[in-house]
Amino acid sequence: MTETTRSHTRPVRPGAPSWRASRVFANALTYAFLIAGGLLMLGPFVFSVMTSLKTPKQFNTTWPLTLPEPVTVENFTALFSEQYNFVVPIAVTAQVVLVLVLGQMLTSILAAYAFAQLDFPGRDALFWVYLSTLMIPAVVTIIPLYSMMTTLGLKNSFAGLVVPFLFGSPYAIFLLRENFRSTPSDVLDAAKIDGAGVLRRLWQVMVPMNKPILATLLLITVVSQWNNFMWPLIIAPAPEWNVITVATAALQTQYNGNWTLVMAATTIALAPLVILFLVFQKQITSSLGVTGVR
Repeated sequence: MTETTRSHTRPVRPGAPSWRASRVFANALTYAFLIAGGLLMLGPFVFSVMTSLKTPKQFNTTWPLTLPEPVTVENFTALFSEQYNFVVPIAVTAQVVLVLVLGQMLTSILAAYAFAQLDFPGRDALFWVYLSTLMIPAVVTIIPLYSMMTTLGLKNSFAGLVVPFLFGSPYAIFLLRENFRSTPSDVLDAAKIDGAGVLRRLWQVMVPMNKPILATLLLITVVSQWNNFMWPLIIAPAPEWNVITVATAALQTQYNGNWTLVMAATTIALAPLVILFLVFQKQITSSLGVTGVR
């Protein structure tokens, strides 16, 4: 009986407890870094919301991280009053973002499909020349763009805000081109055999198969254009054409920071982006995964 029991006893590997302990420690350290990163990312947003719910007196006389007591929404009501009329910047920003997202997404998809799937002379050379413009700092082009827009009479106009950025960016075209090139050629060949033309293969085959990366690019475009500050400040300084970033900066004066108003405006500006990220979160995480056959 003793010999049978010994024969079925599994030997304990030396160092097993220490290996488990090191794995638990590594997992704990990983989660600690993730929690710290999450708090670091959420911190500014929480601070913005807390400050927006305080009165100016409370903000100036208490520690910045003190909870608002009492909670007030007077900063938000003040923004939409006749004095600040924050409805106009929100409407202008929404229209600008809508037009730019439609224009950039449409032209980026068309250009990326041409560079990825169509054969024409100089295709690769043209692509790399266009991609090399990413090395040009954006601030370098502001003065030439401003001169062109003012010459065309587009200063303080909706066209002046959107025309320079209406077409696809090199980054967007590069991102889509690499994904379009990874699409199985058998699927496109089958669609071609069925009589599908170039545009039909693009919109009915290529686009549906690349929805995750398109959703990611959509979010990147919305965020970049929603937060755009320098160009709207230069080309459209008139109050009726202020976007939300310019209007928020205008809340501060030389003698008054108006931090509670600024934080309320910042909260309003951040809310649509947070909602958009939550809506497209699944598509964004899907685009980051490496898949084989789609």
